[in-house]
Amino acid sequence: MLSVSSASAAPSGTTGAPPGRGTLRPVAALLLFGLVGAAALVGAGPAAADEPGRHHGGAAAVLDGLKTFDSAVLRIAGKDRTPDRTQELPAGLFEMTVDGGGKLKTYGIDLHNPTQDQAKYLETPWAETSLGGNRNAGKIRWILQHSYPQVDDLAALAEAAGTGPLTERTAAAGTQVAIWRYSDDADVTAADQQAEKLADWLQRNARATKEPRAALTLEPAAVSGRAGERLGPVTVRTAADQVSVSPPVDAAASGVQVTDKTGAPVTEASDGDRLYFSVPKDTADGTAALTVQATTSVPVGLAFAGTGRTQTQILAGSSESTVSARATATWAETGAVPALTARKNCAKGGVDITAANRGDEPFTFEPAGVEYTVAAGETRTVTVPVAEDQAYDFTITGPAGFGRTFTGRLDCATSGSVLEKESEEAGGAGNDVGTQSAQRSAPATTGSGTSGLEGDLAATGGSSATPMLAAVAIGLLGVGGGAVFLLRRRKPHTDGE
Repeated sequence: MLSVSSASAAPSGTTGAPPGRGTLRPVAALLLFGLVGAAALVGAGPAAADEPGRHHGGAAAVLDGLKTFDSAVLRIAGKDRTPDRTQELPAGLFEMTVDGGGKLKTYGIDLHNPTQDQAKYLETPWAETSLGGNRNAGKIRWILQHSYPQVDDLAALAEAAGTGPLTERTAAAGTQVAIWRYSDDADVTAADQQAEKLADWLQRNARATKEPRAALTLEPAAVSGRAGERLGPVTVRTAADQVSVSPPVDAAASGVQVTDKTGAPVTEASDGDRLYFSVPKDTADGTAALTVQATTSVPVGLAFAGTGRTQTQILAGSSESTVSARATATWAETGAVPALTARKNCAKGGVDITAANRGDEPFTFEPAGVEYTVAAGETRTVTVPVAEDQAYDFTITGPAGFGRTFTGRLDCATSGSVLEKESEEAGGAGNDVGTQSAQRSAPATTGSGTSGLEGDLAATGGSSATPMLAAVAIGLLGVGGGAVFLLRRRKPHTDGE
């Protein structure tokens, strides 16, 4: 029998929120961060060294800030008898540093949600972001392919669009404005005349294109079976010519190897190759993980979602960058032998937990209080409901110390659409929503910007609640430390989403 626990909260990087809400949301986020952080420390066990966080595969990066931008003007529609308002904001290219090496250039696709300084981002399928429900997502990719920086000949771009002279800043601003019109359905214009002409041309000519392939993934990300067998296959999906394959960290001691279907050890692989975990007979029940890694240019149009509350990004350009993916194997001599994976399901408003049982007994688990059973040899996927903008933390435990924890935050809608819904539910309190939208709209980073914009940028990243949050954080260190001391022997190791 498996147990599933879940926790949710509503973290927010919001500034300028109404009194009370603007303070309580960051506190809730910090409390959640402290508790989840403590849980992660408690869960440190034999597999903790291979902790993958929430990464399915591909690139992971840290946001460096807004680097190439100009001004834009957002029109905020009034509610009832409240007049329309406008807000000036920066529009342009962000830069990210990839874990392991490489640089990315991105545009934002959630206008009303500020970015957070040095936020962590993970390559994420469209279906797990607001793009999944956006019928214009393919047009955004077309814009990326036909504008700056993919088209770096600005004279040629200006001639094609009929804009007049373009600079890097105005080209970036015009491109971002066109993207926001499709990503956020925003009434936004570029302040510069040439940038506005570019935005109009891009919007008018955009055509639907397909989502790009992920830079690197392993399918499935978890397998199971019995010792003495080859567990798998795990199929490599990559845009790179070749990937390196790293065996389990304790392979020498356990004898577990990564092989092809014939049993030959594998150290390199290509797109479509099938990998297996070769587990020697009589090996004690356990788990192992393999990692694949490559250096490649990440495909334009891939989405990048933050691990916390920060503006979702879409890739506009990439240097040669490090990408990686990870898969786990579980084996046992008797009983249920589960392999678990989890993905956000924006279409259903929750998290899909997929359980494959390669044992000889049924596998039972109870997400959200509902019991599900997976018969021996079968696979089943269940959707655990999670509210928009809510953090989740699902822990599934089983026999012989088996345990997996999946954490993250459901971010399936742009903040602008959420604010509109909240306004309607509150009876059309348009003034509050308009104020909140305006103050949340500017990305919270500074860069090589034009005069008059940097002050606005810096202001969007902070909050009057900062001193109180710092005090709470210090308190949480003590609470977390106590939790680690009391519980570290009890919680199973984790395998993030």
